[in-house]
Amino acid sequence: MSWLGLEKKVIIVTGGGLGIGRAICEALAAEGARVVIADFNDEAGAKAVAELKAKHGGDALFVKTNIAVPADVKAMVAKVVETFGTVDIVVNNAGINIPRLLVDPAGKEEMNEESWDRVFDINVKGMFLVSQEAGRVMVKNKKGVILNMSSESGQEGSEGQSAYAASKAANHNMTRSWAKELGKHGVRVVGLAPGILEATALRSEAYEKGLAYTRGISVEQLRAGYEKVSIPIGRPGKLSEVADTVAFLISERASYIHGTTVNISGGKSRG
Repeated sequence: MSWLGLEKKVIIVTGGGLGIGRAICEALAAEGARVVIADFNDEAGAKAVAELKAKHGGDALFVKTNIAVPADVKAMVAKVVETFGTVDIVVNNAGINIPRLLVDPAGKEEMNEESWDRVFDINVKGMFLVSQEAGRVMVKNKKGVILNMSSESGQEGSEGQSAYAASKAANHNMTRSWAKELGKHGVRVVGLAPGILEATALRSEAYEKGLAYTRGISVEQLRAGYEKVSIPIGRPGKLSEVADTVAFLISERASYIHGTTVNISGGKSRG
């Protein structure tokens, strides 16, 4: 058994097909976990599972899931229980970000109900639905772990990203609240708040154009700024560093970490 003891643990990772989620799945598969990728992206999810099986062997499963749709979530958890018999851990990683200004005098990138609702449907409602459905299994078993992916912006706020920052602040307080409710049933709840990370496929050109516009700068200036932001450790974070922290936090080695959100941002803050 490895130091973390994650072998054969049944772990659902939402949004596990790309970006941070993909790195998390890689780290967990390397520890011998049974990784379930719950993702809306067919191609990315299927490819990720095939690569995990080829590299690490063992069990991996992809279930196409829109986490904002209750029927999808119920079907996904039912499939996991049918396949592996239980759910041990959930990593609520799936999230989206749509840069918008509260008020845009030019009327180009102003927040509207559609963009606000899309962010909250995935980042908040989706996290609630997955945690509740999987949490029922954990409470019945009197054990389990739920890890909620927040963000440093949820604690600090972020120009041009108020909906995203607000959703991540909600994630932080969901972690605190659910910890008070579920701890008595043997279920741990913990959060993780990354800061600026290395580029992924999810940092799209459309996202960068939108964010640069909200800040009154060019895309080139935005990209240059990733390296110039005041990060005391001197660099953006690596996806593998986030994944390794997730693996630790959901393991029994972190059994007394509960109801808190761990900041992983290289010391970055806006203070």
